[in-house]
Amino acid sequence: MSLSARNQLPGTVEQVHLGEIMARVVVRVGENLIESVITRQSVEDLGLAQGDEVRVVVKSTEVMIQKD
Repeated sequence: MSLSARNQLPGTVEQVHLGEIMARVVVRVGENLIESVITRQSVEDLGLAQGDEVRVVVKSTEVMIQKD
C-alpha cells in the first residue's frame, strides 16, 4: 500500500487492550513504546495481535522536541 505520510516506523505489537468501542495498541519501536487508540473494529479488521510486525505511521500537525 502506498502512503504519503513520511514518518513510518517499523515495530512489534506488544499489547492490545480491547474496549467495547475503542482499543489501545502498544507497539515497540526500538527501545520505545508508542501507544495508539483506534477503533476496536480497526483492530479486528487488521487482525492485530501481540507479536505482529506492523508499521506505526505518524501524521501530526505538531511534533515537540525536548533536549535535557
